[in-house]
Amino acid sequence: MPEPTEFDPRAFVKTLSSRPGVYRMINAADEVIYVGKARQLSKRVGSYFARNVSSPKTRAMVAHIANIEVTVTNTEGEALLLENNLIKELKPRYNILLRDDKSYPHIFLSADDSPRITFHRGAKRARGRYFGPFPNSGAVRETLNTLQKLFRVRQCEDSFFSNRSRPCLQYQIKRCSAPCVGRVTAEDYAKDVRHAVMFLEGKNSQVIDELVNRMEAASVALEFEAAARYRDQIAKLRRIQEKQYVSGTGGDVDVIAGAVRSGLGCVQVFYIRGGRILGNKTFFPKHTDGVAETDVLSAFLPQYYLGREVPSEILVNHPLDERELIESVLSEQAGRNVTISHKVRSDRARWVAMAQTNVEEALTRQLLNKAGMRQRYEALQEALRLDDLPQRLECFDISHTMGEATVASCVVFDLEGPLKSDYRRFNIEGITGGDDYAAMNQALTRRYTRIKKGEGKLPDILFIDGGKGQISTAAAVLEELQVTDVLMVGIAKGPDRKPGLETLFLSPSGEAIILPADSPALHLIQQIRDEAHRFAITGHRQRRAKTRSKSPLEGIAGVGAKRRRDLLNQFGGWQEVTRAGVDDLAQVKGISKALAQRIYDAFHAES
Repeated sequence: MPEPTEFDPRAFVKTLSSRPGVYRMINAADEVIYVGKARQLSKRVGSYFARNVSSPKTRAMVAHIANIEVTVTNTEGEALLLENNLIKELKPRYNILLRDDKSYPHIFLSADDSPRITFHRGAKRARGRYFGPFPNSGAVRETLNTLQKLFRVRQCEDSFFSNRSRPCLQYQIKRCSAPCVGRVTAEDYAKDVRHAVMFLEGKNSQVIDELVNRMEAASVALEFEAAARYRDQIAKLRRIQEKQYVSGTGGDVDVIAGAVRSGLGCVQVFYIRGGRILGNKTFFPKHTDGVAETDVLSAFLPQYYLGREVPSEILVNHPLDERELIESVLSEQAGRNVTISHKVRSDRARWVAMAQTNVEEALTRQLLNKAGMRQRYEALQEALRLDDLPQRLECFDISHTMGEATVASCVVFDLEGPLKSDYRRFNIEGITGGDDYAAMNQALTRRYTRIKKGEGKLPDILFIDGGKGQISTAAAVLEELQVTDVLMVGIAKGPDRKPGLETLFLSPSGEAIILPADSPALHLIQQIRDEAHRFAITGHRQRRAKTRSKSPLEGIAGVGAKRRRDLLNQFGGWQEVTRAGVDDLAQVKGISKALAQRIYDAFHAES
């Protein structure tokens, strides 16, 4: 059998066609290390072996080439499609890779007699309307929460809806009109659904006009309670419009900004639907060292959009050499004209500037935190097999001494670490001393009832310090409150309570996971669990000291009986004093800025 001949690139290039096509560069281990497309195969492939190649990355890649395979196509557009498919399938080492390739979340409105509106990801099989895509589950949750407050359209599962004999808590906190038990007529509920659809379509002004007419009609009919409800809806809608950064001129647009710094590339995508900014998402493609920002965008756009919904217009912060080609391919996929614009004015120019600012800040944060907290979050995402990188974590713990002065703590982490401004403590009352399940039930109910009323944000993951019993209690509370799309994880201590031997219980799947002791994900879980424990113990000690001896305000230099009384009267109790900021405390007569700082420090010092 003849010996295999050494690959001769220059001789190989002479055999290539000048037609369009795709080339695959292969190393000695028979691995595809790079996939590219060309308008003229012979000219493009030959350029890699020229003597004056300046890119260190290209020179390193060429040194590993043991063979090249080509596929000739009819057009450059076909070559772009094939290149995209091969990059996604093979993930070559030297290609710019988009790591995120999953479906994006939508809001789904069912086609039932009493439609429900809910979160959706995946295949669109159910009958109804789909709104989106949204950048992440957090954006969907925020929009759904807004819809509940404005229009009271149900979000519960059909099984929950069909088995009700009385209104659930959502009706009591004015987040649902209870069509399940006939508390709203079919006609009025249909109007609420129609207004929710108009809101999702960006037609806020039309919704306001209709509500104004309904308010005036209710006033004429002396239905003052209904008129007041319409007035409140109008006020909320106007506030939403005021908070919107860009009023927009309508239409569906994606704004994409790319940046490269210190060998790290970043792409920011802003989603604008009906002239409203729905949110943004950040990507960090692989293999961007030494690559120009325009090339990052050119590689990103086909990988991101081919096989996915495409808006009519895409705005970018850098001109693209292959703009016309990418436009042609995306237009063919969408079945309508798709334009990619760089030089824009007015609202569109502000959108691009905002995306540019965000991509620079995201790149700065990533470079600063590359080996720290973000690595732990990415490890947690992988360990729990999550679609999105979690943005917000909460953990609850209970502390008491033989059932006395029970306190529940809630600590919050985001990608930067502890978010102490969002920490909360709950003094537990009306339970049997030492009943941790009842204490957990009360704390979770109080916490998430407030959030459902719009007084906070839902976490992506809810950690509970405990095993199956505690996680079952938490699941029951969240089901009653109709809190969905929150992963619950119980942290059960290992033998002899040794760190590193914890078992994680996931709800609702019931799966048990044991992570290696050196896992960055486990280190993050231990950190948030320990912080919740510390915060609960601190609160318990303060409460126990109060019941046994004196007010927590006593012992602070400069706070005598009169000032204590004024503080308690102004804030409605010492617990509210502990939550007040320095500026709030300084508003009280007789409390200077320096004294306000001392009071604040007394309640917020680490212990």
